[in-house]
Amino acid sequence: MSETGQTVQSVTTALPHPADADNVVYDPSLDELREFSADLETTTEFGSPSYVSGERSRNADKTKNAVDDEFGPSDYGRIETAVEYARETEMVCVDRRMGRHPDHSYVCRLYVSKPEARIALAWAKLFEPVEGDAGSDADADPDFVTIQVPDHDETAIRILPDAGVTAVLGSDYTGEAKKSFLRLFMREAKRKGGLGLHAGSKRVSLRDDETGDLEDVGQLFLGLSATGKSTLTAHGLWLDDPESATMLQDDVCALLPDGTVAGSEGEGLYVKTIGLDADEQPAMYDAVTHESAVLENVAVDADGTVDFDSDEHTSNGRAVIGRDHLSSAGDDIDLDSVDQIFFITRNPTMPPVAKLSPEEAAAAFMLGESIQTSAGDPSKAGESIRVVGTNPFIVGSKGEEGNRFRELIADLGVDCFVLNTGHIGAKAKDIGVEESVTILREIARGTVEWEADDELGLTIPSEVPGMNVSEFSVPDHIEDFEAAQERMRTERRTHLATFEDLADEIRDAVY
Repeated sequence: MSETGQTVQSVTTALPHPADADNVVYDPSLDELREFSADLETTTEFGSPSYVSGERSRNADKTKNAVDDEFGPSDYGRIETAVEYARETEMVCVDRRMGRHPDHSYVCRLYVSKPEARIALAWAKLFEPVEGDAGSDADADPDFVTIQVPDHDETAIRILPDAGVTAVLGSDYTGEAKKSFLRLFMREAKRKGGLGLHAGSKRVSLRDDETGDLEDVGQLFLGLSATGKSTLTAHGLWLDDPESATMLQDDVCALLPDGTVAGSEGEGLYVKTIGLDADEQPAMYDAVTHESAVLENVAVDADGTVDFDSDEHTSNGRAVIGRDHLSSAGDDIDLDSVDQIFFITRNPTMPPVAKLSPEEAAAAFMLGESIQTSAGDPSKAGESIRVVGTNPFIVGSKGEEGNRFRELIADLGVDCFVLNTGHIGAKAKDIGVEESVTILREIARGTVEWEADDELGLTIPSEVPGMNVSEFSVPDHIEDFEAAQERMRTERRTHLATFEDLADEIRDAVY
């Protein structure tokens, strides 16, 4: 294939329709996919399948896309290699629909080597079956195609964003398949005037004190894996009926110009399992231990006993769970409107929460302060890291992403906050789930009192019902606070200066 010929159509033309290819098992059932990988399965005590992959995380350093990276003949050649493999080798091919929003719904086609059908099994449980499209109409073309070849002798992920094509060579990690499609979902959102976000979405329904009616508050949570995004998105906020908190999306969604938020994963969630506790996360525990779950790189004994505390294989153990088995998940995946956006950080110089202006929020978006996790680079887990939008999957100008974010939240009047879910200072004043949940609930209720803090240069709570905020004073927990604060601001200014397309008012909003 030539460079100009690299499109979804050219790939699907180079590949016979999977229903007509002798080497492809097209749209097998979930039971069949499990059977194809029976030799790789350890059956858990819950009756669910568990697998151990060779790759235990995404290979960010071996990923290139044709928009942001130098993309030469060898890179196109890797895509051609994947296509040739899919034409000649035993494969499974599964079609699924990503998203339900009328303007943000896509047919996705995944090819995987048949011996690794477990990847397709897990992936297929995340997205909804295609009805009336490629799944039943042999003439329909998918919007996005990924070909995953785990047994290739080189690890390389190559993406043609404009074409909607991804080749995953040499990796058997399910996360590569999942993100290959979500990456393109976010790109399309930006192309259509919105912004794709690596974020969880949530609807909080609260009783109005004056009318007694229930009113909805829409929340988004931006954060890297393992910083508390899934925990906080799924948490019920300790509300009593008829009040409620409903998780709509756990990982990727799209903020649209009209204020709605389009979801992507309609069937399941790909959640971390390390340290999963039945008492602290009962709803998540129930879903992960249901027989329908698919476990990946979780410690499971030969007799099926599961140990969620063990990092025998990796601290990035995962499970694909069904939304219908997670009590906090709603039936819908799109949010009618967003009112509040939270940037989750683990920066020890930040207070438990701070309220941001639109420019400060855009700066926080660009700074993307967090910690490295085992889902990204296990060798650097725990180290400080900056990832724009806490989103490692941005395609295109990162500065333009920040500008678009500011425009959207300013036009929509969205309140933005930075939320520290780690600790403060070297003395490690922990900010636990109880404190974070209390903050989220009371911000949703509108009961938090705010004040400008000259030392921090931020707007922080002076009062949070149910919480003694004075215990979390940042200067009290950091030695030589003023010097530490100035160093951090200098680092932030230096970082923002690297984005040529970023608006000056965002650069100047460093806090």
